[in-house]
Amino acid sequence: MALPDSFLQELKSRSSITDIVSSYVNLKRRGRNLVGLCPFHSEKTPSFNLYPENGSFYCFGCGAGGDVITFIMKIENLDYIEAVKFLAQRAGLEMPENSYNDGMAKMRTRILEANREAARFYYRQLYEPLGRQGLEYFHNRGLTDKTIRHFGLGYSPKSRFALCDYLRKLGFSDNEIVSANLAFKSSDGRRIVDRFADRVMFPIIDLRGNVIAFGGRILTDQKPKYLNTSDTLAFKKSSNLFSLNNAKNTGARTLILCEGYMDVIALNQAGFCNTVATLGTALTAEQALLIKRYADEVIICYDADEAGQKATSRAIEILRNAGLTIRIINIPDGKDPDEFIRNRGDKGPAAFRNILENSGNDVEYRLFKLRSRYDISRPDAKAQYMSDALKIIASLDSSVEQDIYVSKLASEIGIEKTAILEDLRKLIRRKSGDVARKEFTQLSQELSGKKDKINTEKASNTRAAKAEEMLIVYLVNNNDMASFARQKLSPLGFVTKFNSELYSYVLQKIDEGISPLSTITRDFTADEASRFFGMLSSYNSQAATREAMLEYIETIIEEKEKLTPEKLTDMSPEDIQAMLMRKKNRKNSNN
Repeated sequence: MALPDSFLQELKSRSSITDIVSSYVNLKRRGRNLVGLCPFHSEKTPSFNLYPENGSFYCFGCGAGGDVITFIMKIENLDYIEAVKFLAQRAGLEMPENSYNDGMAKMRTRILEANREAARFYYRQLYEPLGRQGLEYFHNRGLTDKTIRHFGLGYSPKSRFALCDYLRKLGFSDNEIVSANLAFKSSDGRRIVDRFADRVMFPIIDLRGNVIAFGGRILTDQKPKYLNTSDTLAFKKSSNLFSLNNAKNTGARTLILCEGYMDVIALNQAGFCNTVATLGTALTAEQALLIKRYADEVIICYDADEAGQKATSRAIEILRNAGLTIRIINIPDGKDPDEFIRNRGDKGPAAFRNILENSGNDVEYRLFKLRSRYDISRPDAKAQYMSDALKIIASLDSSVEQDIYVSKLASEIGIEKTAILEDLRKLIRRKSGDVARKEFTQLSQELSGKKDKINTEKASNTRAAKAEEMLIVYLVNNNDMASFARQKLSPLGFVTKFNSELYSYVLQKIDEGISPLSTITRDFTADEASRFFGMLSSYNSQAATREAMLEYIETIIEEKEKLTPEKLTDMSPEDIQAMLMRKKNRKNSNN
């Protein structure tokens, strides 16, 4: 059974979307609504809109939209039932008993419980005789027992069945253990096998203190060196960061971004607790947006090898797009943070802090790397260097920053600043033109419905689809006109199937005395609900009169009558008869 409509209405009435969203997004009032930078995609110009009057949000940049439940689902990476529980607890509401199917939520809970028990198992194994090599590895890397305990580090035994057998004794089923990605089925399918074996273990903990996954490092020369939990119901690799649960508690609005688990742990032990790392993959836009919630500045501290430098360049672009200030650390002799601090003993933390305080920003880093590729004593190389350097400078939003780096560039290559500024202005104009053309193309595609994956019929029925959407929005805002609209036009009279289903749903909820806004996220997919809230955002300001509604209905009827005979098979006999009668009346009135 689904959650009761009355419960959802009560939950939303007690959950102010303005208060909740404001705790995650910096909002500014614009008329009756609020706007801010979208927390779900990288942007520099606010396109995230909050509508307090109907309790919804919509981003015109990425198309994310919904109600307060949808927002919590997306921002906290929860499923529907978990988001409802989150809000119910916040509002002091009891969840209805036995009124919903929470099979997925229960499985996620069991996965988290299995992970917690696995973390305890791995930690105990580290201090058993069989785990001695794992403990020696951590001690040789300079970690104290206090640090090992703080991060819950552990060891997975060589036996490929130790953890599975242990978890079974605690009541976990094979399906739950495999779903947690703690094990996999053997090749003959007869039993399950531990995923991690003979590895030192790094638990990955989320912001609520749950063990959501593991990273394991092999202690031999076997490959892969690191093995990480695959995505599960409790874990998505691309949207989590190692040790963010520790870093967020420091209160600092600066985060140090490292490549590996050991770098983060070593820096924490040295007193730099505002340190995080990606989880075996390159930095993602999702992770950058997560960082943005807890920091204004990121200090990138990747390895000095070629792979590390490529990763740095990629991370700079992603972090800048998220609106973060960036600095880059260059550790002497190409060492990683862990090795640098260890080799200096007691002086390691102070030496690293000195590097930290003298780190340059990302623009200086990119210009320095670019400069190393050119011999500017040659005129052709100097011209190419200036051209490439201007592309970096043109990407800056601040004209003051641009002027500073143009001055430095002019001094470095011996060219008049005015000449460089002129080239910079030309480049910026071209860039603005490219952006405008891209935005125009995107807008044209959206209006034409060519890329519409929700209402796939919109592209070939744009006039009808728009009228359908406007009629739906009108009825959401004017419930008292629902009966009249149904008399004029049944759902089968719609041209596009998706809008027909939405129209039918809205009419049904209004008949039941329930606001469609309260239940749409429960009864439709996330993408479908986003489309609904996108309609509300786009057409809320349209004419809200009875005459306007009649025009929408007449447009839909006219477009339906243009359909081919094959498409008429979806219409009821009554609707076909009504259509023929309208055509006859229209013909008579023209004679």
